[in-house]
Amino acid sequence: MRDVVTFVFGLGLLGNAALFVPQAIAVWRKKSDAGVSLVTFGGFCILQVIGVVHGVYEHDNSLIVGLGASFLTCGTVTFLTIVYRLRRIRSQGGSQAA
Repeated sequence: MRDVVTFVFGLGLLGNAALFVPQAIAVWRKKSDAGVSLVTFGGFCILQVIGVVHGVYEHDNSLIVGLGASFLTCGTVTFLTIVYRLRRIRSQGGSQAA
């Protein structure tokens, strides 16, 4: 029974990772950070890294793989948000100086 629960838990973590993909696609397609909370996604990334480290210490491959995948997808949203936010700030700064 423990193996079944572990397997389902691992699938749940991979499902969690998949939930970030639509947001990453939306940010990438719009080329905009509008509506994305950097604090929220940055916080998710920190928690996922902590979970991966915990998984390493506990030798829990479900945590390592599942939260690693979540970090990859959530990190993509976070990275794209930072990129587009910096572009927006730079373009606003340049238009104010002119």
